[in-house]
Amino acid sequence: MVIVDSIRCCYCGGCVSVCPTDALTLAETHLTVNENRTDCENCVFACPVGALHLEGKAETARGETIKRRYDVVVVGAGPGGSTAAHVAAQAGLSVLLLEKRQEIGSPVRCAEGVGHNQLAQFIEPDPKWIAAEINQLEITGRANGAAQTWHAGGGRGYILERRIFDRVLAERAARAGAEVCVKTSVTGVVIENGRVRGVKIRRGDFLGGAGEMEIESQIVIAADGVEAQVGRWAGLDTQLPLNDTMA
Repeated sequence: MVIVDSIRCCYCGGCVSVCPTDALTLAETHLTVNENRTDCENCVFACPVGALHLEGKAETARGETIKRRYDVVVVGAGPGGSTAAHVAAQAGLSVLLLEKRQEIGSPVRCAEGVGHNQLAQFIEPDPKWIAAEINQLEITGRANGAAQTWHAGGGRGYILERRIFDRVLAERAARAGAEVCVKTSVTGVVIENGRVRGVKIRRGDFLGGAGEMEIESQIVIAADGVEAQVGRWAGLDTQLPLNDTMA
């Protein structure tokens, strides 16, 4: 029988899409297995975060307890974090990709706009995660009580379906060998002799119970979005010029 680890599960639907017997039923935050199961293991191999395994069998490598040491820890499983994890894993490094939310790609945090040239450097655009193509945009910002608007046109870009796009990138990182863990919050960084040497995390299913632990890492990649909390903990200037942002 297929066993579901609800702590690890990110409810991405990848297992449901490969099931040959409709044995899996997915709600927004609940995955169930019914009597139609065949134990073919398709769903186990499709899961990007190691949330599924067969009863009586050892869990896959992606489902093991978080180790205490990695070459690279990536904080945040958005597009930047998942892409960084994919590249590092492809290079043969041990990689841990952490996401604090239970569902990769949801809720969305921006207008989902991206330029074609910037996107195509990292992944070939796919219609399944593109909602629309655009050739112009307008951004309005407000500071000190005054609004300012920027216009751009004549190029090529996309509005993304982030719930699909983000999961595709996380799955790609997992296939390259990265360990992906959802529902895992980073609460601080470990600093030794003025250098970041790891992160502190809080999770409910490692080492047999809830609590916190420290993860050692040669490299910590702060991909935690506009909050940039990890960078601030490390003492970095996290202000981002508007020209370096996308919609």
